[in-house]
Amino acid sequence: MPQSQTQTINNNKIVITGIHAFYDNYIWAISSSGTSSSGNKSIALVDPGDAEVCINYLQKHDLVLNNILITHHHPDHTGGIARLKEYCAKNQWPVTVYGPKNENIPFCDVKLSEQENLNNNNNSNNSVYLKELNLTFQVLDLPGHTSGHIAYVNEEILFCGDTLFSGGCGRLFEGTAEQMHTSLKKLASLPGSTSVYCTHEYTQANLAFALSVEPGNKELVAYNAKVAELRASNIATVPSSIALEKTINPFLRCYQVEIKENAETQTKCNLNTELETFTAVRRLKDNF
Repeated sequence: MPQSQTQTINNNKIVITGIHAFYDNYIWAISSSGTSSSGNKSIALVDPGDAEVCINYLQKHDLVLNNILITHHHPDHTGGIARLKEYCAKNQWPVTVYGPKNENIPFCDVKLSEQENLNNNNNSNNSVYLKELNLTFQVLDLPGHTSGHIAYVNEEILFCGDTLFSGGCGRLFEGTAEQMHTSLKKLASLPGSTSVYCTHEYTQANLAFALSVEPGNKELVAYNAKVAELRASNIATVPSSIALEKTINPFLRCYQVEIKENAETQTKCNLNTELETFTAVRRLKDNF
């Protein structure tokens, strides 16, 4: 299970806790030292695919749910919304569901897109302000895993759904390799200190593949050993950081000659561009 992480943003202490769901999902609970009008602490949930584990968490810690942030439409990220809306209504808690503009998210109240302000300067929905937590996120469009996938980011924290994993990236279910490559380069441009909260515990499997295409990466070898120790003790490997991912994640390192050459050897193809290398590496991972 993830340990609760405390980060200070604009003098506001934010606590992020992973709620384990299904086999390897993490639902992220965001709280702060502030309280709701009822006197209880307010939280936001990111990608609550399972309502029951969230309700158990709310009840155990005497919390009020006021906001739900959704990155994309897959059921393991959205499956708990309806039940959570019912639970909040029963408790007379106002709750707002945020989600990508270009996907069908159940009970979505506010539709978000990074590019929204370019077309509508009067009522931009390219950012989210959670007043109960005094916390603001910018929205990033990240097509690739799904066509309308988004992320929520500020100067310290990134909730990236299934786009970037520690040591890997999401499968291309709806988008193209070019879209995913562009989305990952966008994330790689964020400050290295940015904490990366993805929604699956895939790190150990991802690193096994990463070593197959970049075995000479000493930082990767060392991190793989560290992750093996963590998982042997059932300790989470997320959050990661942008700096770490740029060091060990092959999908952010397709410019490296070793990755290109190993991908060429394994695919028996000549790879002339970084995008071609990325596409080949993604296909190799699909069959690893």
